[in-house]
Amino acid sequence: MARAHFARESPQHASYNRIIAAAGISKTAAYHYFDGRDDLLGTVLEDVEAQLIASLGRWVPAEDDRRFWVRLAERTARVKEHLAANPDDLALAPAALERSDGAGLALWLTDVMDNGRKLGVVRSDVDPDLLLAVTTAVFRISDAWPPKQVRLLLAGLWSTPEKPAR
Repeated sequence: MARAHFARESPQHASYNRIIAAAGISKTAAYHYFDGRDDLLGTVLEDVEAQLIASLGRWVPAEDDRRFWVRLAERTARVKEHLAANPDDLALAPAALERSDGAGLALWLTDVMDNGRKLGVVRSDVDPDLLLAVTTAVFRISDAWPPKQVRLLLAGLWSTPEKPAR
């Protein structure tokens, strides 16, 4: 119920009192579980991020560059499916990733990019933290763009001087 309210009203404008009233509980009971609106919002956003990361699933290293790109497309399609089936998560995903600085996403992307480096798909001539930060930013906005466009952007961003993007 709180998730839907935050998604509908936005994290900035949602009212703790209206959420409590809609839940049919007293303020005293609500404060027994949460320290207030921000605490409840934090709990909701943590769960949204956890659902996004769960929809990606654990990265299983690819054996070759073709399989790498196929696996990445499959994983990102799962997130799109999750967001399409869960419009509240779609509305709250940007706030969830911003709140946590995308830490969960960054861990997942680190596994992906490490695998890509070993395969020669992800460049190693750029500071890994910089490349991770830029890649995380791309993933944060990727739901608004066609998957093929995102893949082309990542291929260009990650391409190595020795192995240009195809």
